[in-house]
Amino acid sequence: MGDPLFNNGLNLAVWLILIGKVLVVFLIVLLSVLFMVMYERKAVAWLGVRYGPNRAGPNGWLQSLADGTKLLFKEAFMPRAADKVIYRIAPYLMLVPVFLAFSIVPLGGTITIAHHTTRLQLADPPWGILFLLMTSGVAVYGVMLAGWASGSKYPLLGAVRATAQMVSYEAVLGLTTATVVLVSHSLQTSAIVAAQHGGFLYKWNVIHTLFFPFALFAIAITAEMTRPPFDLVEAEEELSGGYNLEYSSVDFAWFYLAEYAALVTNSAIITTLWFGGPDGPRIAGHSIGPVWFTIKVLIILYIYVWIRATLPRLRYDQLMDLGWKRLIPGALAMLMIVAGFQVVPTSTSKSRIVRGFLDREWGLAAIAASFLLIAFLWRAIDVGHGAAASDDAYDATFTTEVDK
Repeated sequence: MGDPLFNNGLNLAVWLILIGKVLVVFLIVLLSVLFMVMYERKAVAWLGVRYGPNRAGPNGWLQSLADGTKLLFKEAFMPRAADKVIYRIAPYLMLVPVFLAFSIVPLGGTITIAHHTTRLQLADPPWGILFLLMTSGVAVYGVMLAGWASGSKYPLLGAVRATAQMVSYEAVLGLTTATVVLVSHSLQTSAIVAAQHGGFLYKWNVIHTLFFPFALFAIAITAEMTRPPFDLVEAEEELSGGYNLEYSSVDFAWFYLAEYAALVTNSAIITTLWFGGPDGPRIAGHSIGPVWFTIKVLIILYIYVWIRATLPRLRYDQLMDLGWKRLIPGALAMLMIVAGFQVVPTSTSKSRIVRGFLDREWGLAAIAASFLLIAFLWRAIDVGHGAAASDDAYDATFTTEVDK
């Protein structure tokens, strides 16, 4: 699994360390959800010049715990038309993939426990990125089955929206993640972090080579989590709450937990792929990787909260247009550009770089084709929008004439 803990075989101490790491990861995700709920409510209130929750606990910071306790004691009901088995399973199909995805996130370097060296990471498989994309895709089933099994039209409509939205932006996630794999030359998350080590800030993927793929990835993963401004899955004005409308008590709490756990997990993944993970300067000669990792995740979480408090919700046609006509072609073009530049020699000599392009015509062709693809698609989309605007103007004129 790539962890030095397993180099000497599995004995009792190794098993105890492994079980301890599982419990620590579970507690990190669980407690981070309690913190994130209050962090978001406090930040949104601050951005709106309000107080926010300020009754339960010191300055209101125990409000999340109070809300969770209330949900546990609420009555659990099931709609008469619901499919009982799938109705109960659906929340776990959303929750479990989130915990699995967090298990491959490196939280720091290596530590020694009872003469055994292990990474601050639960699992480090050599196919970690593929595992990450798999867990992201499985979560769609929980949303779809929850809406379908409820036996009600509003949850079903929310589930159909969610499935279309998540599948659409899943392609962008895969393409932009592939650019990170190309630059890092590995599917292993620890290797991706190691490739960004050294030269603080400069070596991070978001700054060093991959800013535009990062922008596409950030938009796509926001839509994947159905966060504002892409929260059409739970549009209260249209769907009365969305796919989890018919859930209550503990079952609803699982959905709530899964959504906020996904927010924390995806922020950790963004930190890992683009911002160097736990990489950061040493303090007094000591590595404080987990501290830097936490600071980066908190900043990304605040940006998500800031977006929620700032941007209005998109229309559904705008959301699908952005995904299929803008982001997917853009992500594919950026993948081709990054792949083309990978064949360029790393020498700083301009003559060698030019000679490298001439010696590898397919790399130059890939880059040129990418720019042509972007220009062609943007031109086609603008023409289509112009035609649609003309049709709208014609319809408005025709309606006005009929009214006269």
